[in-house]
Amino acid sequence: MGPAALRAIRSWVRLDRALRAFDAEVRRGFGVSGLQLALLRILAERSPMRLAELRRSLVLHPATVGQAVDALVEAGLCERARDREDGRAWVLSVTPAGRDLIARAPLAGPVRLRSARVSRSRLDRLATALEDAIDLFGLARWAPPLPATADPRERRRRET
Repeated sequence: MGPAALRAIRSWVRLDRALRAFDAEVRRGFGVSGLQLALLRILAERSPMRLAELRRSLVLHPATVGQAVDALVEAGLCERARDREDGRAWVLSVTPAGRDLIARAPLAGPVRLRSARVSRSRLDRLATALEDAIDLFGLARWAPPLPATADPRERRRRET
């Protein structure tokens, strides 16, 4: 194994450990997972928001989003109500307790990119590097497809 491969492996392990440690700290300190905190932050930006819209905007299995939302509702951090315009749909909104948790919790993980002051070129490089990681690690077969709203340049690159 060459030094470049070893450096890439170390960087990946470091990222993986950081994500796991962040998730563990958030669970201990705030009683939610990193995913639940990220969803709460997204909901706070767009609240009220239809559950179906939240599901469509994420590259996660609908059941994963549903379970995370169920836990947030159970914890009193968000509310779920029937949509007045479409009685079949659910609308989510953040509660005052949810907003308080957001204010106290560290802003880290991928959701941080929504508010970080970062150049478009740096974000493009990050997206490319992460897509390359999926490919180079042999994980493409298990990776969910990019959503239709993804950058067309990225979809074209992935299709080649």
